[in-house]
Amino acid sequence: YINRFYKRQFIKRKSVNNDLLQKLEEILDDYFNNEKTSLNGIPTVQQLSELLNLSTSYLSDMLRALTGQNAQQHIHAKLMEKAKELLSTTNLTIAEIAYQLGFEHPQSF
Repeated sequence: YINRFYKRQFIKRKSVNNDLLQKLEEILDDYFNNEKTSLNGIPTVQQLSELLNLSTSYLSDMLRALTGQNAQQHIHAKLMEKAKELLSTTNLTIAEIAYQLGFEHPQSF
C-alpha cells in the first residue's frame, strides 16, 4: 500500500514535478554553460537537491518517473550532451573539454 501511495504522489504532482524538472534543466544549463564545472567539478545529486529544496531520494524518484533516469544518470546525460556540443562546435581538444566539464583527468572523460 505504501509503495502505491508513494507512486501515486508523482502522478498527482505531475505539473509541479514538471516545473521542478524545468528548474533542474535551467540549473544544469547554467552550470555547464558558465563553465562552473571547471571550477567546482561535476554537480552532485546532493548539490542539485539542495538547490531545489528536495531530498536526494525524491529528486531521483521524480526524475525516474518523468524521464526514466535517476538523478545521477540525468546529470551524466546532460554532461554528455554538453560534451557533444563542444566537440562539434569548437576547436577545443578532448583534454580541454574534459577539464572544462569538470573532469580532473582527461582519461576519465
